[in-house]
Amino acid sequence: MLEKEEIISPNLEELKSHYRSIIGLLGEDVEREGLLKTPERVAKAMLSLTKGYHMNPHEVLLSAKFKEEYSQMVIVKDIDFFSLCEHHMLPFYGKAHVAYIPNGYITGLSKIARVVDIFSHRLQVQERMTLQIKECIQQTLNPLGVMVVIEAKHMCMQMRGVEKQNSITTTSDFAGAFNQAKTREEFMNLIQHGTL
Repeated sequence: MLEKEEIISPNLEELKSHYRSIIGLLGEDVEREGLLKTPERVAKAMLSLTKGYHMNPHEVLLSAKFKEEYSQMVIVKDIDFFSLCEHHMLPFYGKAHVAYIPNGYITGLSKIARVVDIFSHRLQVQERMTLQIKECIQQTLNPLGVMVVIEAKHMCMQMRGVEKQNSITTTSDFAGAFNQAKTREEFMNLIQHGTL
Protein backbone atom coordinates (compact mmCIF):
# COMPACT_ATOMS: atom_id res chain seq x y z
CA MET A 1 0.00 0.00 0.00
CA LEU A 2 1.30 3.46 -0.91
CA GLU A 3 1.88 5.80 1.99
CA LYS A 4 0.33 9.24 1.74
CA GLU A 5 2.93 12.00 1.82
CA GLU A 6 2.24 14.22 4.82
CA ILE A 7 2.69 17.89 4.04
CA ILE A 8 3.59 20.01 7.06
CA SER A 9 4.44 23.67 6.65
CA PRO A 10 3.94 26.83 8.69
CA ASN A 11 2.80 28.42 5.41
CA LEU A 12 -0.02 25.95 4.67
CA GLU A 13 -2.87 28.04 6.08
CA GLU A 14 -1.71 31.21 4.35
CA LEU A 15 -1.31 29.38 1.04
CA LYS A 16 -4.82 27.92 1.40
CA SER A 17 -6.20 31.43 1.93
CA HIS A 18 -4.42 32.75 -1.17
CA TYR A 19 -5.60 29.87 -3.35
CA ARG A 20 -9.15 30.38 -2.10
CA SER A 21 -8.89 34.04 -3.19
CA ILE A 22 -7.42 33.07 -6.56
CA ILE A 23 -10.27 30.63 -7.24
CA GLY A 24 -12.77 33.37 -6.45
CA LEU A 25 -10.94 35.89 -8.65
CA LEU A 26 -11.12 33.41 -11.54
CA GLY A 27 -14.91 33.58 -11.29
CA GLU A 28 -15.69 30.38 -9.41
CA ASP A 29 -17.91 29.91 -6.39
CA VAL A 30 -15.47 29.00 -3.61
CA GLU A 31 -18.40 27.59 -1.60
CA ARG A 32 -19.28 25.07 -4.31
CA GLU A 33 -19.03 21.52 -2.95
CA GLY A 34 -16.38 20.40 -5.42
CA LEU A 35 -14.16 23.35 -4.57
CA LEU A 36 -14.40 23.39 -0.77
CA LYS A 37 -11.18 21.43 -0.24
CA THR A 38 -9.42 22.60 -3.42
CA PRO A 39 -7.43 25.44 -1.77
CA GLU A 40 -5.94 23.00 0.72
CA ARG A 41 -5.23 20.37 -1.94
CA VAL A 42 -3.52 22.92 -4.21
CA ALA A 43 -1.51 24.37 -1.33
CA LYS A 44 -0.28 20.90 -0.35
CA ALA A 45 0.48 20.06 -3.97
CA MET A 46 2.56 23.23 -4.40
CA LEU A 47 4.46 22.57 -1.18
CA SER A 48 5.24 19.06 -2.43
CA LEU A 49 6.21 20.25 -5.92
CA THR A 50 8.63 22.82 -4.45
CA LYS A 51 10.08 20.77 -1.59
CA GLY A 52 13.52 20.93 -3.23
CA TYR A 53 14.05 24.35 -1.67
CA HIS A 54 14.35 22.66 1.72
CA MET A 55 16.78 19.90 0.66
CA ASN A 56 20.54 20.01 0.26
CA PRO A 57 21.74 18.10 -2.83
CA HIS A 58 25.38 18.24 -1.71
CA GLU A 59 24.47 16.42 1.53
CA VAL A 60 22.64 13.77 -0.49
CA LEU A 61 25.77 13.01 -2.54
CA LEU A 62 28.03 13.11 0.52
CA SER A 63 25.77 10.68 2.41
CA ALA A 64 26.93 7.91 0.08
CA LYS A 65 30.41 9.03 -1.00
CA PHE A 66 32.85 6.12 -1.16
CA LYS A 67 36.54 5.88 -1.96
CA GLU A 68 36.92 3.83 -5.13
CA GLU A 69 39.63 3.68 -7.79
CA TYR A 70 37.17 3.24 -10.68
CA SER A 71 37.98 5.86 -13.32
CA GLN A 72 35.65 5.11 -16.23
CA MET A 73 32.38 6.79 -17.09
CA VAL A 74 29.44 6.21 -14.72
CA ILE A 75 26.09 6.95 -16.36
CA VAL A 76 22.65 7.17 -14.80
CA LYS A 77 20.24 7.71 -17.67
CA ASP A 78 16.50 8.05 -18.18
CA ILE A 79 15.90 9.68 -14.78
CA ASP A 80 12.26 10.74 -14.91
CA PHE A 81 11.53 14.17 -13.48
CA PHE A 82 8.70 16.69 -13.21
CA SER A 83 9.24 20.37 -12.55
CA LEU A 84 7.41 23.70 -12.67
CA CYS A 85 8.38 26.39 -15.15
CA GLU A 86 9.05 29.58 -13.20
CA HIS A 87 7.50 31.73 -15.93
CA HIS A 88 3.98 30.25 -15.94
CA MET A 89 4.14 27.73 -13.07
CA LEU A 90 3.09 25.03 -15.53
CA PRO A 91 4.79 21.62 -15.55
CA PHE A 92 7.69 20.55 -17.67
CA TYR A 93 8.75 16.94 -17.54
CA GLY A 94 11.09 14.48 -19.16
CA LYS A 95 14.31 12.59 -18.61
CA ALA A 96 17.70 13.54 -17.27
CA HIS A 97 20.90 11.71 -18.23
CA VAL A 98 23.92 12.19 -15.99
CA ALA A 99 27.50 10.95 -16.37
CA TYR A 100 30.60 11.48 -14.33
CA ILE A 101 34.14 10.10 -14.37
CA PRO A 102 35.25 9.41 -10.78
CA ASN A 103 38.42 10.89 -9.38
CA GLY A 104 38.98 8.57 -6.42
CA TYR A 105 35.37 8.76 -5.14
CA ILE A 106 32.01 7.48 -6.28
CA THR A 107 28.53 8.08 -4.93
CA GLY A 108 25.50 5.83 -4.63
CA LEU A 109 23.70 5.61 -7.96
CA SER A 110 20.35 6.52 -6.42
CA LYS A 111 21.91 9.72 -5.11
CA ILE A 112 22.35 11.03 -8.66
CA ALA A 113 18.60 10.59 -9.22
CA ARG A 114 17.91 12.30 -5.87
CA VAL A 115 19.97 15.32 -6.97
CA VAL A 116 17.82 15.57 -10.11
CA ASP A 117 14.70 15.35 -7.92
CA ILE A 118 15.87 18.09 -5.58
CA PHE A 119 16.59 20.59 -8.34
CA SER A 120 13.42 19.68 -10.26
CA HIS A 121 11.29 20.28 -7.15
CA ARG A 122 11.81 24.03 -7.39
CA LEU A 123 10.47 26.71 -9.72
CA GLN A 124 12.84 26.21 -12.62
CA VAL A 125 13.97 26.80 -16.13
CA GLN A 126 15.44 23.77 -17.86
CA GLU A 127 18.70 25.53 -18.66
CA ARG A 128 19.39 26.44 -15.02
CA MET A 129 18.40 23.01 -13.76
CA THR A 130 20.91 21.40 -16.15
CA LEU A 131 23.67 23.69 -14.88
CA GLN A 132 22.75 23.19 -11.20
CA ILE A 133 22.89 19.39 -11.44
CA LYS A 134 26.27 19.54 -13.18
CA GLU A 135 27.74 22.04 -10.71
CA CYS A 136 26.48 20.11 -7.67
CA ILE A 137 28.15 16.89 -8.82
CA GLN A 138 31.32 18.73 -9.85
CA GLN A 139 31.63 20.59 -6.55
CA THR A 140 30.74 17.66 -4.29
CA LEU A 141 32.56 14.73 -5.92
CA ASN A 142 35.32 16.63 -7.79
CA PRO A 143 35.21 14.09 -10.65
CA LEU A 144 37.48 14.11 -13.69
CA GLY A 145 34.42 15.19 -15.66
CA VAL A 146 30.65 15.47 -15.48
CA MET A 147 27.95 15.87 -18.12
CA VAL A 148 24.20 16.37 -17.87
CA VAL A 149 21.65 16.16 -20.69
CA ILE A 150 17.98 16.92 -20.09
CA GLU A 151 15.15 16.27 -22.56
CA ALA A 152 11.77 17.74 -21.65
CA LYS A 153 8.31 18.67 -22.82
CA HIS A 154 6.94 21.98 -21.56
CA MET A 155 3.24 22.37 -20.86
CA CYS A 156 3.59 26.14 -21.34
CA MET A 157 4.39 25.38 -25.00
CA GLN A 158 1.70 22.70 -25.29
CA MET A 159 -1.27 24.29 -23.51
CA ARG A 160 -0.88 28.00 -24.25
CA GLY A 161 0.99 30.36 -26.53
CA VAL A 162 2.50 28.50 -29.46
CA GLU A 163 0.58 25.25 -28.64
CA LYS A 164 3.11 22.83 -30.10
CA GLN A 165 2.30 19.39 -28.71
CA ASN A 166 5.31 17.35 -29.80
CA SER A 167 8.26 19.68 -29.31
CA ILE A 168 11.07 18.49 -27.05
CA THR A 169 13.69 20.79 -25.57
CA THR A 170 17.19 19.38 -25.01
CA THR A 171 19.80 21.07 -22.84
CA SER A 172 23.31 19.96 -21.92
CA ASP A 173 26.19 21.11 -19.79
CA PHE A 174 29.58 19.54 -19.15
CA ALA A 175 32.94 20.03 -17.50
CA GLY A 176 36.36 18.42 -17.24
CA ALA A 177 36.99 15.38 -19.44
CA PHE A 178 33.70 16.01 -21.24
CA ASN A 179 35.26 19.08 -22.85
CA GLN A 180 36.77 16.54 -25.26
CA ALA A 181 34.41 15.85 -28.16
CA LYS A 182 35.27 12.12 -28.12
CA THR A 183 34.15 11.74 -24.49
CA ARG A 184 30.92 13.67 -25.12
CA GLU A 185 30.21 11.52 -28.20
CA GLU A 186 30.71 8.33 -26.17
CA PHE A 187 28.22 9.56 -23.58
CA MET A 188 25.66 10.60 -26.20
CA ASN A 189 25.98 7.25 -27.98
CA LEU A 190 25.48 5.37 -24.72
CA ILE A 191 22.35 7.29 -23.70
CA GLN A 192 20.84 6.97 -27.19
CA HIS A 193 21.72 3.37 -28.00
CA GLY A 194 22.83 1.65 -24.80
CA THR A 195 20.01 -0.64 -23.67
CA LEU A 196 19.86 -3.62 -21.35
